[in-house]
This record gives sequence, C-alpha cells and structure tokens, in this order.
Amino acid sequence: MSLPPEHAATVDRLVASVSADPRFDGLAAGGSLLTGGVDEFSDLDLVVVVAEAHHRDVMGARAGIAAGWGRLLAAFTGEHVGEPRLLICLFDDPLLHVDLKFVTAAELAVRIEDPLVLWERDDVVTRRLRETSAAPLVADPQWIEDRFWIWVHYAATKLGRGELFETLDFLAFLRATALVPLALHLRGLEPRGVRRAEVLVPELVPALGATVAGHDARECAAAVGRAIRLYRDLRDQLPEPLRRGAEAEAAAVRYLEGVVARGAAGR
Repeated sequence: MSLPPEHAATVDRLVASVSADPRFDGLAAGGSLLTGGVDEFSDLDLVVVVAEAHHRDVMGARAGIAAGWGRLLAAFTGEHVGEPRLLICLFDDPLLHVDLKFVTAAELAVRIEDPLVLWERDDVVTRRLRETSAAPLVADPQWIEDRFWIWVHYAATKLGRGELFETLDFLAFLRATALVPLALHLRGLEPRGVRRAEVLVPELVPALGATVAGHDARECAAAVGRAIRLYRDLRDQLPEPLRRGAEAEAAAVRYLEGVVARGAAGR
C-alpha cells in the first residue's frame, strides 16, 4: 500500500495505538485508502472495531481516546451526516483530517464496502467480513423522479420571493442529490454526491457548470432551467423505464416559467 509520507505515518501511529489497547479488536480502512486513490489532499477513513464488552465506555470517551492517538486539534461527531458513530478529527504533526468510525464486529455486517484490514485481534474483523456481504451505494432513479418536480416548484417559490441564497443552495443540492448521482448511475458508478465529478463524468462538466449561478436573480432562474434540461437529458438515457410524474412535471415547469415571465425572479 503506497501512501504519501504524512498519511503513512498517521496510519502507522494509529495501528500501534489501537493494537496496544485491549478495548479494540481491529482497525480497517475505507474510502480512497481502500481504492488506492490517496493523494496529499486525501483524508483517512478508518473503522475502529470496538470489543463488545467495552463498547458503551468507548463511545462515551471517543474524543479523549483519539486525543491519545496523536495531537488532536479538533473533533466532532457525525450526526449531521447521519452517522453518530463517526468522530471527525483534525490531527496535527502532520495536519490531517481523519474520520474514525467506531463500531463493533457485529455492526460490520451492515456496510457499503469491504474495508482493508490494517490490524485485527484473532481474525475478528476478517471473520465478520467473510460471513456477511457489503451492499454498495446505488442511485435510485425512481426516487429522484418522484421528488424532482417538487424540488423544482420549491426553487421557483424561492426565486419568486427573491431568496437567492436559498436558490443557490438548492442548485448545489440538486447537483449532489440528483444530477451527478444519476449521471454516475448511467456509468455503473456509485453515487457519492459531486465528489470527483470533474474526473468521473468530465463530459458533463460544461452542463453542470451551467447550473452554477452568482447572486443574481436572472442567473439563478437560468441555472434552474438548465438543471431541468440536464435532468431530462439524463433521464432519457436510462435503460429502465420510470413512472414519470408527467402532471407534476408540467405544473412545476409552468409555475417556474410564470415566475420568470412576471419578472418576480428579477426583482
């Protein structure tokens, strides 16, 4: 496993710390470390496997434990991304972002990838991974279609009210939740928001760039319209038929066009 020096040093330090602590049964890696895509700007995504008998105590003391594994500058838990088991850390010497997800061996049964085992006690992690299967992330085009036109109507109301920052947030949300995941789905890739979209779907960069606007009402309205066109183009490429919300689509687009025509999006 080839890593930048700062990442290699941090991994070695964490392996030594975790393996010396009887409360832990293993340490594994996911994300770019698993796929071999680590560069100097990468963070580390690590899974810390906690012995069942120590789980409660460890979960209540994670920040203090992490502080013993290096010079910890800051840390917070991952409720904002729906993962309270996650401790998001910024270590110094070297300065590096490290995500530490604390789980028991039993909890490894529910996962989106098979992590790379860096260290384990008595094959605990390997056995659990062998007994269960990962369920990779997949985009659901029907889920997107069922929501897309409600989202468009929402954007039109924000434009009409002149809430442009809200509209800009919506456009970013649409790229991360619908447009790029759908494009990745068409290419058989896992949906991970807009991460590395420039590399994974380079041919869509101009169209995606056209959905980015400044704090200007007319720019925002045009960007929403382009997002709709891009979505329709991607939807038409799907090999599987969708239950299209034709009435919702027509009504939402008509409402958006009405807001723009009245000049409400330009005030």
